[in-house]
Amino acid sequence: MPLHPEIARILAAMPAPPPGPLDPVALRAAEEAQVAPPEERLPLHAVEDTTARTASGEVPVRIYTPAEADAYGLLVYFHGGAFFLGSLETHDHVARSLAKETGLKVVSVGYRLAPEAAFPAGLDDCHAVVRWAAGENANLAWDGTTLAVAGDSSGGNFAAAVAAKAHDDGFDRITHQILYYPSLDLDFDVDRHASLRENAVGYGLETAGLKPFNAFYLDSGADPADPLVSPVKRADLTGLPPALVVTGQYDPMRDEGELYGERLRAAGVEATVSRYEGAGHGFVQHFSWIPEYHKVFEETRDFLGRR
Repeated sequence: MPLHPEIARILAAMPAPPPGPLDPVALRAAEEAQVAPPEERLPLHAVEDTTARTASGEVPVRIYTPAEADAYGLLVYFHGGAFFLGSLETHDHVARSLAKETGLKVVSVGYRLAPEAAFPAGLDDCHAVVRWAAGENANLAWDGTTLAVAGDSSGGNFAAAVAAKAHDDGFDRITHQILYYPSLDLDFDVDRHASLRENAVGYGLETAGLKPFNAFYLDSGADPADPLVSPVKRADLTGLPPALVVTGQYDPMRDEGELYGERLRAAGVEATVSRYEGAGHGFVQHFSWIPEYHKVFEETRDFLGRR
């Protein structure tokens, strides 16, 4: 199907990006300026900002409690933003929808960003918060059952990398990995995946923008050949948690996500790959108000409920 008409209309009205090098500070400020005020956000039983004291240091987190209960399953969420954008605020609406639809307590992670924090600072923060969330000192009333990791775009990269790192460390408590249009291959050779050419121009995120947007992360020491940087390059995927991989039809990074799902299944890991037609990159963050795409939260709920 063609690009969803609402998405096409909004993309057509967007101004061209300013010329010259990317300015992280200016881009972050512009993104924060689009955040809805608190009174317009989806209400939940409780939303609390706190600090996770972890082996990686003190990491800001925001905890979303959907309803009052004695104990909860947990979902630890990593926001997207090409490793240098995004925050607890810019993705607050995603975390709220996840909490409301799944019924899980959601822990959103304010991990350190490139270029100010060199690799692997952000990844270490995410990994450490998962371990913290499962510990008694977190006071999250975890019921000991579901402990999911989820992320969109670069956050999906972190979710996959955290699941792999935890497995290698012998930490077997992660029960699910949920990857929304994940950035899993930071080698941006346009011949590596067909979608890099098919969806190169005209759908929001463009293939030519992948290198400069991810340069802050790569220049900080992240090697694209490292499976913790490009999780699709991991040789052995056996033993990883079941995965939901969500892709967009018109996303340049569509094929790397779908390849990861195929490789997980080949390794004996339960993996659901779900392509959303008419959608480009970023649709969970930017277009989940469209009913067809809000269903991603229902699909997430159903995936979590199968185990």
